[in-house]
Amino acid sequence: MISDRHAPPQQPYGTAYEQMLEKVRYEGAYPTRERADEAVRLVLSGLGRQLTGDERVDLAGRLPLEAARVLTAQIPDTQPLTGRAFVKDLAARTGATLATTRWDTGSVFSAVTAYAGPDLITRILHQLPTGYALLFGRAELTPAA
Repeated sequence: MISDRHAPPQQPYGTAYEQMLEKVRYEGAYPTRERADEAVRLVLSGLGRQLTGDERVDLAGRLPLEAARVLTAQIPDTQPLTGRAFVKDLAARTGATLATTRWDTGSVFSAVTAYAGPDLITRILHQLPTGYALLFGRAELTPAA
């Protein structure tokens, strides 16, 4: 007798992560929730390789559990990337264009900002090299000479 083997049902995401995916899907105009999930995982993995210290811990504490796991599963790089290099690195990892990767990054960072709040995002931007403010939808501020 041949039995039909079905893949085990996928464990549903938590409600908070589902809401995050919907926000990313809306912001990025992605056709499916799966595409939004891919963008979230790509961008948060990259951010996890850049962010350290209290800012990393605080951000993980404010994100939905699934998103926090993606962020914290990464070992921070010893040489942080500028915002531009961050996008180039993500594009190289996926084979996507810079424009698509920039779009993904902005869409995900928009949702991250909603969870983190303005004060934590300011702290994160102070820790990261130049070029991230625009990715988070903020003006890039340069210190006065």
